[in-house]
Amino acid sequence: MFIAATVGVLVSMSLAMTRALMGPTVYDRVLAVNTFGTKTVLLIAVLGFLTDRPEFLDLAIVYALINFIGTIAVLKFFEYRDLGWARPPEASSE
Repeated sequence: MFIAATVGVLVSMSLAMTRALMGPTVYDRVLAVNTFGTKTVLLIAVLGFLTDRPEFLDLAIVYALINFIGTIAVLKFFEYRDLGWARPPEASSE
């Protein structure tokens, strides 16, 4: 059963990668990469169960957090062309 789940996750990962390479807009590509990251988390969890290594779930959670923060940072960069680290003086609201 877990083998079928692994194959299903790998197929959906290949479809997400195809969308990331062929996406018509930047936002479609970012969404596809985020989906690929989510499927990677699922793959890590399933492989942890297949190999009887429950500590893989900890790795999957860490990867999910990194994936989420990275997606937000990339979307913010493409929207504002800045990550907000330092603002020039003329950009202040005063």
